Amino acid sequence: MADLTFWQRSTGALTCVGLTIGLAMIAPPARAESGDDAMAILKTMSDYIDGQQSIALLYDSDIEVITPQLQKLQFTSSGQVLLDRPDKLHVTRHGGYADVDVYYDGKRATVYGNNINAFASKDLQGTIDQLIDKLRGELGIDAPGADLLFSHSFEGMTADVIDAEHIGRGVIDGVECEHLAFRNTETDWQIWVEVGPKPIPHKYVITSKTMAGAPQYTLRISGWNSNTQPSADMFAFKAPAGAKQIDLSALSGIDEVPPGKPVGAK
Repeated sequence: MADLTFWQRSTGALTCVGLTIGLAMIAPPARAESGDDAMAILKTMSDYIDGQQSIALLYDSDIEVITPQLQKLQFTSSGQVLLDRPDKLHVTRHGGYADVDVYYDGKRATVYGNNINAFASKDLQGTIDQLIDKLRGELGIDAPGADLLFSHSFEGMTADVIDAEHIGRGVIDGVECEHLAFRNTETDWQIWVEVGPKPIPHKYVITSKTMAGAPQYTLRISGWNSNTQPSADMFAFKAPAGAKQIDLSALSGIDEVPPGKPVGAK
């Protein structure tokens, strides 16, 4: 659900005092809806996404970091995701510190840094799920909102949930959504799922409970299109003129947080 920023190794702080005070004066709902409702809505979302052969979407992401001086900073990126099940994926991330594409055609994964005209490739065969697991486990690279794109994502997202609540409804980019909140031992996370026959996620927020300042990672999804018919060449990397092939460990400028900054919410 989750690594759609683009690849990342690991919502904004309120800066308006008046707004903060106003929010503090709003009483929480007297009683949230049951956890069973939250689980049922999340399962409906997962089943709907799992049933889509191809998906194209746009995203904006924010990641917060806490400096040694306890200052909270937020870094923002945008990008696109195109997938064709079971084994093709193309993700982009454009931010202030990196301009990156990742291609996977079912046989080879390639990370290309547009801003440095360099790329790293690795032979990997399998499904999109297997690709994401391998990148996370072996290379420490995560995909934006990867948990949401897994096949049967419900099982993975709820494996360690200790509390679930259907908070009510909210509106994201003019779309009415069910607001769900979940907790586990290390993170709290929320998701807003579109009401109606197309239960797609519009916003996903993860709050770290193991780091001082409780930094958050926020993903906002738009432009969801399940009627795409992508061609195979959209997932195959073709090196631009002058591009250098290097080892992945030497490929700099692919993280959404600039070098030297502490890692924030994961």
